[in-house]
Amino acid sequence: RSVYDGEEHGRFMEKLEARIRNHDREIEKMCNFHYQGFVDSITELLKVRGEAQKLKNQVTDTNRKLQNEGKELIIAMEELKQCRLQQRNISATVDKLTLCLPVLEMYSKLREQMKSKRHYPALKTLEHLEHTYLPQVSHYRFCKIMVDNIPKLREEIKEVSMSDLKDFLESIRKHSDKIGETAMKQAQQQRNLDNIVSQHPRISGGKKSKKEVCASSDLEVKNTSPMSEQDSGILDVEDEDEDEEVPGAQDLVDFSPVYRCLHIYSVLGARETFENYYRKQRRKQARLVLQPPSNMHETLDGYRKYFNQIVGFFVVEDHILHTTQGLVNRAYIDELWEMALSKTIAALRTHSSYCSDPSLVLDLKNLIVLFADTLQGYGFPVNQLFDMLLEIQDQYSETLLKKWSGVFRNILDSDNYSPIPVTNEEVYKKIVGQFPFQDAELEKQPFPKKFPFSEFVPKVYNQIKEFIYACLKFSEDLHLSSTEVDDMIRKSTNLLLTRTLSNCLQNVIKRKNVGLTELVQIIINTTHLEKSCKFLEEFITNITNVLPETVHTTKLYGTTTFKDARHAAEEEIYTNLNQKIDQFLQLADYDWMAMEPGSKASDYLVDLIGFLRSTFAVFTHLPGDVDVHSTMSGKVAQTACMSACKHLSTSLMQLLLEAEVRQLTLGALQQFNLDVEECER
Repeated sequence: RSVYDGEEHGRFMEKLEARIRNHDREIEKMCNFHYQGFVDSITELLKVRGEAQKLKNQVTDTNRKLQNEGKELIIAMEELKQCRLQQRNISATVDKLTLCLPVLEMYSKLREQMKSKRHYPALKTLEHLEHTYLPQVSHYRFCKIMVDNIPKLREEIKEVSMSDLKDFLESIRKHSDKIGETAMKQAQQQRNLDNIVSQHPRISGGKKSKKEVCASSDLEVKNTSPMSEQDSGILDVEDEDEDEEVPGAQDLVDFSPVYRCLHIYSVLGARETFENYYRKQRRKQARLVLQPPSNMHETLDGYRKYFNQIVGFFVVEDHILHTTQGLVNRAYIDELWEMALSKTIAALRTHSSYCSDPSLVLDLKNLIVLFADTLQGYGFPVNQLFDMLLEIQDQYSETLLKKWSGVFRNILDSDNYSPIPVTNEEVYKKIVGQFPFQDAELEKQPFPKKFPFSEFVPKVYNQIKEFIYACLKFSEDLHLSSTEVDDMIRKSTNLLLTRTLSNCLQNVIKRKNVGLTELVQIIINTTHLEKSCKFLEEFITNITNVLPETVHTTKLYGTTTFKDARHAAEEEIYTNLNQKIDQFLQLADYDWMAMEPGSKASDYLVDLIGFLRSTFAVFTHLPGDVDVHSTMSGKVAQTACMSACKHLSTSLMQLLLEAEVRQLTLGALQQFNLDVEECER
């Protein structure tokens, strides 16, 4: 910079040129010194070039030969390379197939299970497929299709299992009648077995009771797997005496669909939906079952079918309760039972009120008791049914009273109202066996002889006993105390005596054209029946084992019934006599203007007195014991005589004082006096 800035530029160039010349001389000197070596090197290099050309030719030749020789090797190596590539691909394919094959196998298995309707295993297979196998091969297209199909398959399983459930519900609806019939047969067998055991306690040790069998079966049921199709139902008692084994619910209905469907819905997380659907459908079925047919009251089979369906329904529900975990619970069943109980009782009240046949009412009662005992055996409370039976008992008593009204009418209508003749000891003992009658004097008399009463006495007495037996039949199996049974029988018997028999006797007494002989015989008959009331008391005491002295024991009103009938008969006798007297008096034809009296009493009066004489002969010649005879002649005959005389005297006075009789002659009065004297005589 100082050179360019200063004025010494020329001088610097000179110095620089001098310096270059010096360097050139040194280079020249150096080259001169090494020139020979350079020449030698060039010479050597030229030699090397020739040798290098030779070497190149040899290498080219060798390369050519190598190329020719290596062509086959290259081809072989290419083939080896392709082979190795294929081998690697095959190995990768095998590995991938190893992952895919289990998926395909599981899918195939799933399809097979779906086809064979094994839906619960199919669901398990689907679960394994989704969570275990498909994630390993999820990038394949067919796997994506499978993944997309899984919800559809689940839905298909749900639909199919729901279809199976609907078939099951339809099946139990159809079979509930048979299931109920079976359960009630078993309850009847159990009751018979209990009766046998109670009568022969020594044989009870060798047999298992039905409840024990059922209890052990329930334990087995709880251990049953969901897939088991051998589910315990209504179990039987293996009786040595029973040739036939009664089938259980599981023999009549296959419960496996409901178990499978329940487990499937549980696995799918829709258990609550399933439970709600099942309960809703069963409620609908319950309402159908509880709807009685309109003609149910006509036959016992109508009631039996109605009860069978109800029992069948609740036996199935009880079975479901004990073989599933929470599909139905006790609260749900109790609610259904409350509804069933109220509807059943309402239906029975309505339909039983149409029934007029006591035999049908009794059969209905036995059927209701069996119905109640059957359901009680499954743990259902049935007290309301027994309370309702006490209501039906009143109706049964009414139907019995109607029936016995007809029986008494037939007996009274067919009676000949004459003492029963006996010709030998056998007939005598037979009648004494039918009616409690003892008379030492009659026993001493030789055959033939006569009882003081007519045939209706032993017949009526036996029918009263039959009525008591009929009342007793209804009280069986009602779990009533002996005092309650005794009270019920006595009240019903009192109604029979005071209402039914009393009305029948009154009708006979008030009947037109009833003769005095018949009326007197009715008085004798009712006296004997009155005496027999104490034997009826004893009879009731013997069958109920309740002493008559017991507090609250109802007394029989038979005495008053027969006394009332006797008084009515007596009144009818007095009335009939007076009517007969009036008929004779209508024949009286007095000539009030006669100048001379007749030589004898009037003909009508002679006939009247003849009639009265023969009538009172009936009273005085009636056979019978001393008491009856004295009663008839002492009371009835005397009262009848007094009544007849009083009525005759009054009527004669009225004849004399009639308004039409305006004047009398002495002859007419003397004739009238003759008639009065004839009456006095």
